[in-house]
Amino acid sequence: MYRQMITIRLFEEQAELLYIEGKIFGTFHLYVGEEAVAVGACAALQPDDFITSTHRGHGHCIAKGADVKRMMAELMAKDTGYCHGVGGSMHIADVEKGNLGANGVVGGGIPIATGAALGCKLQKNGKVVICFFGDGASNTGTFHESINMGSAFKLPVVYLCENNQYAMSTSVKYSVAIDDISERSKAYGIPGVTINGNKVLEVYEAVSLAIERAREGKGPTLIEAKTYRWKGHSKSDKNVYRTKEEIKSWKARCPIQSFRQYLINDEGIKEDILGNIDVEVEKLIQESVQYAEQSPEPDLEAVRRMVYA
Repeated sequence: MYRQMITIRLFEEQAELLYIEGKIFGTFHLYVGEEAVAVGACAALQPDDFITSTHRGHGHCIAKGADVKRMMAELMAKDTGYCHGVGGSMHIADVEKGNLGANGVVGGGIPIATGAALGCKLQKNGKVVICFFGDGASNTGTFHESINMGSAFKLPVVYLCENNQYAMSTSVKYSVAIDDISERSKAYGIPGVTINGNKVLEVYEAVSLAIERAREGKGPTLIEAKTYRWKGHSKSDKNVYRTKEEIKSWKARCPIQSFRQYLINDEGIKEDILGNIDVEVEKLIQESVQYAEQSPEPDLEAVRRMVYA
């Protein structure tokens, strides 16, 4: 778990530098600060289970076991990327690892996860789907339609809301009339729980229980993981809607640092072991940049190949 969280953090920090240098195009949405949610949730899955992701999907992809070299190549629009360089940041998918894809549409992954869960039930394959989405997506129609269907058909899906406090620039305090989004589960007759999304083991435990329920054919669970994105909504976000004091207070609750202290103080893991992991991950990230920079761009024929069957 520690290695995965560090990998996400360093990957995102490197990607931001590459964007500033003009080596990554378009826009992208950084997952810095939310690492515990993706890692804790995916740790509860079996390798052949599924996830659906969001426009802020780098963390989910890494936590589900993606190759960071292919991820970096995708961000840099190279043919060796997961989508051959034509998807970019918001559309990374790794179907072989069960990641059915990030999505540029807010809430777009929720009906996809529900459909995948229906497929799992009809095939009786014992697989489960985790559906990641944000607090803003919880106000969309597809959220309610999908949870209603998931509940009515008792589908093997876990709806996991990453409440990072803001839908773009709108605070959840203004967009949701209740304190906990998980309370909405009551309308659909399924369990709902709110957890500390900065505590990776708390996420793991809550998701494990929800997955067990789903595999037993008892239907979905709505989990709300309260966390915080350290960066702006996207690279074009000037971050004028929240105070420096607020950001500083959340950074003091860093999910990686708190887990690191837990490992040292409670599990007796030596600090140099964790330091070695840091060094190994840093080397991996640099190798991913070199891999991406040396990879070819997609040829023009890719335009036709990607559009027409």
